[in-house]
Amino acid sequence: MPAPLTGPAFGSYRTDEVAWLLTDLSAVDLEADAASREAAIQAGRAHYAESLPVEYQPDPAYQALYDTILAGSAARLAEAVGAVTELVLAERGPEVVLASLARAGTPIGILMRRWARRFHDRDLPHYAVSIVRARGIDEVALRWLAAHHDPAGVVFVDGWTGKGAIAKELTAALDGVRAAGGPAFSDDLAVLADPGHCVRTFGTRDDFLIASACLNSTVSGLVSRTVLNRELIGPGDFHGAKFYAEFADRDVSRGFLDAVSARFDDVVDRVRAQAPALAASDRAVTFAGWAAVEEIRVRYGIDSVNFVKPGVGEATRVLLRRVPWKILVREPDHPDHEHLRLLAADRGVPVEVVPDLAYSCVGLVRRVGAETGEG
Repeated sequence: MPAPLTGPAFGSYRTDEVAWLLTDLSAVDLEADAASREAAIQAGRAHYAESLPVEYQPDPAYQALYDTILAGSAARLAEAVGAVTELVLAERGPEVVLASLARAGTPIGILMRRWARRFHDRDLPHYAVSIVRARGIDEVALRWLAAHHDPAGVVFVDGWTGKGAIAKELTAALDGVRAAGGPAFSDDLAVLADPGHCVRTFGTRDDFLIASACLNSTVSGLVSRTVLNRELIGPGDFHGAKFYAEFADRDVSRGFLDAVSARFDDVVDRVRAQAPALAASDRAVTFAGWAAVEEIRVRYGIDSVNFVKPGVGEATRVLLRRVPWKILVREPDHPDHEHLRLLAADRGVPVEVVPDLAYSCVGLVRRVGAETGEG
């Protein structure tokens, strides 16, 4: 099997903080502008994971806003990291192996690893693996994990849930691997925020802004989103990704980690005091967010739920990577949405206030070629 990739040869994270179970595609030209890429995907000529969007590079005003957001939210992030890590260690034992879903899950996995080391003296192995909607999880990476660790101890990690598409994808993929006689992994996905009620292991179910959602590779170890292109990835290869070493002067990946972990000591007492209540709370998986998304789809005449991206993290991705139609917000001036308002204004995207919205905000992707709604 292929060997994992580590920094500094691949990615800007420290070698000990994550090993990427990915194929290095840094030398391959995979980027396309948002409009042409979106048109190909919506027409069925391409899958979103076969190429990459051009990496959005923030202007000084947006970068300064990110810095302000991180400073103001670091303690809240630290508390959510502590809550989910304590829950994982209590329920899965001290010998867990973290497998973050690249790339949004990777900084979260590193923070969970730092929490476990700081307060439990545990050096948890941490890997980043690829999962692709409608294509499943990287089965070569699963075989690698099973060859080096007990599958029962592997905990998959992501940043947040939206409507639950990735949680469902993970369950279906792992069930398929098990049914085919492969290793048995748990689909109990651990996330910082679960506003869609899609998982049972979370730090909070509040739809709050996780600062790393505001940027792309420059807050994710300079690594692209993952790629599954059969012209480049063979049956024995990990899924691929690019290392954008050329963006090193803009990289804030370690700064994000350090800002959040610097607040661990401030929140640890509160996390420990609240841990029993979180563990005993109603953590049922209802996918309530999916029903809310379906209602929005019908209300706005949208063809597919894939064009409805709920939650602040997903709405941010719509503005950074896709062709946005509009942004729906529950409150006109919510502080977690300042970056959305800035991005929307910059791209000429309308922001509509919907007081009965189930999430704090929702991003709608434009049907390419449509003058108004998605239908």
